[in-house]
Amino acid sequence: MEWLMNPWVIIVIVLSVVIGNLAALKATANMKFKHTQKTVTPQEKEEKSEQETTTQHKEDEKKDAQ
Repeated sequence: MEWLMNPWVIIVIVLSVVIGNLAALKATANMKFKHTQKTVTPQEKEEKSEQETTTQHKEDEKKDAQ
């Protein structure tokens, strides 16, 4: 049990855990996930259309002012 408490053995164990975790992270970091379309609720559709019409009115007012 005394050899397990040797500083060199502890250093090797810690390094192997850190290197193993980094290797696992590198292997899983490049995974490709399918991008799914976000479902839009009817309320969000209304809000978006209201924002677009408001923007169009502002642009039309600017053009008329010129």
